[in-house]
Amino acid sequence: MSGRKKKKITKAERLKQLQEEEERRQKEEEEARVKHEKEEMERLEIQRIEKEKWHQLEAKDLERRREELEELYLLEGCFPEAEKLKRGTRLLAQWRHYIQCDGSPDPSVSPEINTFISLWKEETNETLEEVIAKGKLVLNLIEKLKLILLETPPYDLEDKNVIQYQGSILELQELLHLKFNIATEILLRQASTLADLDSGNMEKVIQDENVTLYVWANLKKNPRYRSVRFSETQIGFEIPRILATSDIALRLLHTHYDHVTPLRPVPASLQEHTATVTDFAKEEVKNEEAAISKELQEEGKQRENESNSVHEEETKFEEQGDSEVQMSVVREESEATKGELEMKLLSETVLSAQLLLIENANEKPCFFEDNEVDLCQFTTLGGVYHLDILELPPQCKAMKGWMIVEILKEGLRKYIYPPETTEDVETENAFPPIEVTLEVQENVIFFEDPMVARWDGEGKHWQTDGISNVSYKSEERLLTFSLETFGPVTLIQDTHINMPFQSWELRPLDVNKVLLTVTTVFTEIQIQIKENLCMLASVKLNKKHSSILEGKWMTPVSFICALKEAGLNIFPSGHSHFYVVINYKDPLVEVKAYRQLALLSSAFAFGWSKWNTVCNSKKVIVKLMEHLTEEPIQKPNWTLLMFSGDRAQRLKINENSETFSEALKEETEFHSTLYHMVEDFASKKAMEKIRSSSCQFIDSVCYMLLSTRLLSYS
Repeated sequence: MSGRKKKKITKAERLKQLQEEEERRQKEEEEARVKHEKEEMERLEIQRIEKEKWHQLEAKDLERRREELEELYLLEGCFPEAEKLKRGTRLLAQWRHYIQCDGSPDPSVSPEINTFISLWKEETNETLEEVIAKGKLVLNLIEKLKLILLETPPYDLEDKNVIQYQGSILELQELLHLKFNIATEILLRQASTLADLDSGNMEKVIQDENVTLYVWANLKKNPRYRSVRFSETQIGFEIPRILATSDIALRLLHTHYDHVTPLRPVPASLQEHTATVTDFAKEEVKNEEAAISKELQEEGKQRENESNSVHEEETKFEEQGDSEVQMSVVREESEATKGELEMKLLSETVLSAQLLLIENANEKPCFFEDNEVDLCQFTTLGGVYHLDILELPPQCKAMKGWMIVEILKEGLRKYIYPPETTEDVETENAFPPIEVTLEVQENVIFFEDPMVARWDGEGKHWQTDGISNVSYKSEERLLTFSLETFGPVTLIQDTHINMPFQSWELRPLDVNKVLLTVTTVFTEIQIQIKENLCMLASVKLNKKHSSILEGKWMTPVSFICALKEAGLNIFPSGHSHFYVVINYKDPLVEVKAYRQLALLSSAFAFGWSKWNTVCNSKKVIVKLMEHLTEEPIQKPNWTLLMFSGDRAQRLKINENSETFSEALKEETEFHSTLYHMVEDFASKKAMEKIRSSSCQFIDSVCYMLLSTRLLSYS
């Protein structure tokens, strides 16, 4: 046969085969079940051990919590201590001004500033140069009043004082501008005597650190002379024929400050909140004082009775002496207790004020006009350009050795352009928009092309309509646009152009000195902080730019104001969360974190962590490492730290881990404070540096962290 027949499997063999397969399957299932049970038991055992270990750590943390929080309270005594020093500095500044006797008024004293204003109003016939010179003092007084409002904490600032200071600021601003108008009128009366020999028109340019003034008087009324340029610059106007043939003067008064934008009122909620906290704390102190006073009196009486029973035979003189000593001891104890209670009150009030610094507004500001500038979203930069078309006043005339001039009762008059009625004019385009070319202030940084806004005198706000054909030459810093009606003009930039931040780092440089680096989309800003002063160390931009602020030490409040005015705004406001996507954190957790980071900043470097955006709002995550040298460490060994306000722990993951986990790092414990957590692994030298840090330095670092809100805006 060519092939073999396949051997046929019998029914018995088939059953046997199936039985063997079933037994094998059952055996595999049993092995898998046993393996799974074993793995599950091992997993549960690991969980049990971890849970037991966790409970042990929690019990240990709970056991030492009271002690750690008491020690933290003592360490955080630097904040009320710094506040006391700031109060002393404010009082000392008043005293120094008093003994200086330089003739300038103290702007915080109402009679002095009112007398100054009244006397200056009486001064007449001042030239522009004289007004500019006097204006330096006026600007200094305004700056002092603004700093008092900003630097004085809300619990030390009464409503009547706020009203007084803001009223004085407004009076000084209005009077200074009035003086410029009067001096301009005096100049224009003499325009014919100051005329240029070539053009026949008058031109005057005055440049100062605070103002730049351009005045042009149209004496020849040449219809072909329509391009007005000042002092061989490109700054000036392109005027229509109707203005070129009219008795007018053009004035461009560029004030490097902004006295047009209304002052922001001190929020009522701020005052009410701090007042409530202060009243509550004062009541608590009062009750405790009464209780302690009563206790001390009883103790004093008891001591006196004991003393009388033991020393019955002593002389009356000795009894009086002992009684005086005892009363002195009682008074000393009472004073010490009162001091402790006052510090407790101040500590609670300072914490309350710090919480208010990072408070988010509940409602977005409402605006009623389409073109109105939202001053919570945009910031005016580079001062204000007062653009005016003025009627040329009657000119001086020489007669028999005298100069005769007609003085108009109404003073300097504005030329209405375009006129309210245009019936006599035949052509429709007789009053076209006027082209204006301005120079952008050199000390201001625009990260994008500046936007132009004009002042609406009736509505008392900035708006963007009536402006067209805007073009900006960034290299020459020249801005050209067309304006329908003249008036104050300013440049605006998005307030939050540098928010949210891309990253940040805080590292020690020296004793009581740190460097804060904030990196944004457009720039990197480095700020040095030492004692109670701040300084702009560097600003990195795509193009070369050096700020006049670099190298200047200022108090934190003055420094923040200066940075904002320079266009380097990295300081969120209460409304910023409406315009920026933020990483919201619980305010109390955020404040506690900033306070404790400031405490450790003299010996530890801290930085941004990507995991801070992943954890919930009740926790913050930063990276840290011990840093005892002034130079940056080339290969930093960062540790991740998680803090929830009442618990601090080191994390098992690092910045390069693929997934987030809150697992505790091996062989570490958690503590109630950041200070006690770092104490577990910090060197002796690092802890000595932390303990020896000055209270003003810690307070300044904390204030800068609260002002930048790095944990929420990165």
